[in-house]
Amino acid sequence: MAYKNPEKDRDAKHEWQLEKKRPGAHEARMERQRARRALDKKGVDRTGKDVAHKKALAKGGSNSDGYTLQAPSKNRSFPRKANHKPK
Repeated sequence: MAYKNPEKDRDAKHEWQLEKKRPGAHEARMERQRARRALDKKGVDRTGKDVAHKKALAKGGSNSDGYTLQAPSKNRSFPRKANHKPK
């Protein structure tokens, strides 16, 4: 049996249960996966990068706008207003 570190390893079963509760979550995950596969097919090295929307969804972007590669630090954080919502 493989070693499992409960503090660091992801609980895929729990994540799947959470995903089933959120409407549209499965479709969004599959859209991101299709974008990853398209980049892999083009031969793009995405090691250490996140596949991100060209225009963030929080800023009015959509899945049809396309994707780009970004550093995780840039993709996962952005300036926020005083009320903690994205600028």
